[in-house]
Amino acid sequence: MKKLWLIALTLCLFTTPLHAAPAASEPRAGLEGKVIEHTFKNGMKLLMVERHTSPTVAAWIRFRVGSVDERSDERGLAHMLEHMLFKGTKTLGTRDYAAEKPILDRIETTEQALIAEKARREKGDKARIAELEKQAAKLQAEAEKYVIKDEFFELYAKNGGVGYNAFTSRDGTTYLINLPSNKLELWAAIESDRMQNPVLREFYSERAVVMEERRRSTDADPESKLWETFVASSFLAHPYGQPTIGWMPEIENLTRTKAERFFHAYYGPQTAIVAIVGDINPKATIALVERYFGGIPAGGEPPPVTAVEPKQAGERRIELIAEAEPTLIMGFHKPAITAPDDYVLDVISMILGNGRTSRFHKDLVVEKQLATDVGVFDAPGSRYPGLFVIDANPRAPHTSQEVEEAILAELERLKSEPVAERDLQRILNKIEYEEARRMGTNGGLARNLTEYEATTGSWRYMIEYRRKVAAVTPADIQRVARQYFTRENRMVGFITKKGADLK
Repeated sequence: MKKLWLIALTLCLFTTPLHAAPAASEPRAGLEGKVIEHTFKNGMKLLMVERHTSPTVAAWIRFRVGSVDERSDERGLAHMLEHMLFKGTKTLGTRDYAAEKPILDRIETTEQALIAEKARREKGDKARIAELEKQAAKLQAEAEKYVIKDEFFELYAKNGGVGYNAFTSRDGTTYLINLPSNKLELWAAIESDRMQNPVLREFYSERAVVMEERRRSTDADPESKLWETFVASSFLAHPYGQPTIGWMPEIENLTRTKAERFFHAYYGPQTAIVAIVGDINPKATIALVERYFGGIPAGGEPPPVTAVEPKQAGERRIELIAEAEPTLIMGFHKPAITAPDDYVLDVISMILGNGRTSRFHKDLVVEKQLATDVGVFDAPGSRYPGLFVIDANPRAPHTSQEVEEAILAELERLKSEPVAERDLQRILNKIEYEEARRMGTNGGLARNLTEYEATTGSWRYMIEYRRKVAAVTPADIQRVARQYFTRENRMVGFITKKGADLK
C-alpha cells in the first residue's frame, strides 16, 4: 500500500499516538512547525528539516516530470534520462569536452540516419544500414577515449556519500544521496552543474542497456509481462497505461536530440522540489542553495495531461499463457490521491492486505490455504486516477479461479458487514508500530516531503492525512466498497501455465 511511510511519519515521529493525549512533559510539536520551506525566484522549492541526531544529511531532488508527461514520440525518455544524467557534465565525466563534443555530434548525425533508414522497414537499404552501424560503432569507440566512468559516484564516495541513486515513475523522477553534513556544498556544486550542463554521452550504448533491461525485467519475466499488459489494458486513453521504461520499438527510436530537448524543456528549477533533512542550519542552507541554483533560469512546465480515462462499462480479463506458475491480478479504477474516497480506499487496503492479521492473509493464506501470498497496493501513479490492485499467487493444487472467488467474497463482505471500530484502531496502531523505524531516517522523511509536494501540490497533505484516515468510519468503508468494487469497474489478469488444461 502506498502510504505506510506517511502514516508512520505522522503518527510516530512528530505527534503522539493516534487518539492519545500528549503527555504533560511533552509539548505536541507537529510536522507543521518543523518543515522550513523556501521558494526561489526561478521556481525551485526547498524543504528543510533540521535534525541533529547525527552529522549527516539526506538530499533529495524530485522533478515533477515522469513518464505520464511524455508524448507519443517521447515514450521512455523520462526513464532514459534517469540513466543519462549519471553520465556527467561538460566538466565531469570527460577528459576533454572540447575534443569530445564534435565526436558526439557526429555520432548523433549517424544514429539519426540509421534510425531513419531502419524506419523504411523492408524498403530500407541493408548495405547502408550495415555501413551506418559500422560508422556509429567506430565513432562511439573514439568518443569512449574521453569518458571518465562514474565520476559522480567516485566524488560522492570519496567524500562519505552513500545511497547515491535515482528512480523514475509515471509521476516523477528523483535523485538522492546521503552524505556528511559538512559536504553539503559538494552536493550543491555537483547537482547544480548537472541541472545546467548535462552531457548525454554514451547515449546509444546506454540505450542498448535499457533495451536489455526491458528484455530481462519484462519480456522474459511472465509476471512482469502480465502486469504491463494488465495496466495497458486498464487505461485505453490515459498515458498511465504506457510503461515507464517504454515499449521496445519506442526505445529503439529514442535519440539524444529528443532526450536533450525533453530535458531542457522540463528538468529545470521550475519543476524541482529539493528536500534536505538532517544536521543543517536552515538559514545557511538557503544561502548555499541560492548561490548554486538561484541563477539557473526557469524552463517550462510539462503540458497538463488532459486525457480522461473513459468510465469502464464491463469487466476486462487478460490471460497470459506462459511457462510460469499461476498468478492472479485484480484491479479496480480509483480516484487520484487527494480525492476524499482515496483515504477510505487506503483504510480498506490496510484491512485487506496489511500483514499477517489482514483479512486476505488470515482467510486465503492461513485458513483456506488457497494462496501463498496476497498483496494490496495502488498503481500505477497518484497524480491522476489509478487502480486499487490485489495480486495473489495460488497455492497448488488450487486455481486462480478459486482464489478470485475468495477475493470477491471478501470484497462483498466489506459491502455488507460493517468493520468493527476496534479493528480500525488495531490496524492503525499496528502500522504505527511497524513503520516507525523506517520513517526515523533522514532519507525517509526527505522522500515523503518531495513525494507529496510533487503529487498533491503540498507536503502538508501529510499533516491532513493522519486526521482524515482516523476519521474514516465503517459506513464510509461500506459505501466506497459498493461504489468501486463492482463487476463493470473490474480488471482481471492471470497467468495460465503452458500445457495446462485450457478448455
